[in-house]
Amino acid sequence: MKVVERDLRAIRDAGRKVLVGYFMGGVTPDWTDHVEAAILAGVDAVEIGIPFSDPMMDGIVIQQAALRALDRGTTVDSVCADLERLRHTVPLLAMTYYNVFHHYGLERSAGLLATSGLSGTIVPDLPLEEATPWRTACDEHGLATVFLVAPSTTPERVRRLAEATEGFAYATARMAVTGRSSGTGDGERVVASIRLVSSVPTYIGIGITTGEQAQAAATVSDGVIVGSALVQVILDGGGPRGIEDLVRTFRTAIDRGTESVA
Repeated sequence: MKVVERDLRAIRDAGRKVLVGYFMGGVTPDWTDHVEAAILAGVDAVEIGIPFSDPMMDGIVIQQAALRALDRGTTVDSVCADLERLRHTVPLLAMTYYNVFHHYGLERSAGLLATSGLSGTIVPDLPLEEATPWRTACDEHGLATVFLVAPSTTPERVRRLAEATEGFAYATARMAVTGRSSGTGDGERVVASIRLVSSVPTYIGIGITTGEQAQAAATVSDGVIVGSALVQVILDGGGPRGIEDLVRTFRTAIDRGTESVA
């Protein structure tokens, strides 16, 4: 079991719902300050986006952030260099598209991510059937490989993905890109399908942009993933204080829901 999964299982065993925040690397010169603010406010893990020009899973907000980061010259190297100044006490996971790592070199990518303090990766366009080379490179450097499970995933494929994923399973609540949505989608059903075959921590993401949505999703899962709402604060110039305030809103909503269930 990878270190990140051990730590996330320990949080679940302690009765706490996990809040994962997503941030686009390189979107501003001080982007790591936003990450530190989120950690201070109560996130339990952070996804670090490495910008890519043609994302398949990201909605308009994260696309805009990626383009801004690319315009600033952001690369795998620059994101990892920035991470050297990041003060963190929670797991960090890189999230990007396979073209980035394939172009950079799988072994080189995994090694650089590991030495920069990351403990896992999420590559949404890399199918399980083609993931062996990347998983091998990650294994050599102690990195977890997180897989996504969609509302359309068949039971047999859910089983295979749940067996393969490390750290946690990413339960996508919608057949959609990231961004604002109404309601809670199919997250509960996806989580239930994973729990039938695995005890891996399972978090709901895609479309979680309000405290109410986060609270509802957390009551039927082990945690939630929030991305676009946080990135929008940065694009709007809200700064680290704006991030801290928003994360505390999500944290309070999630914890209140946990208390009401208990």
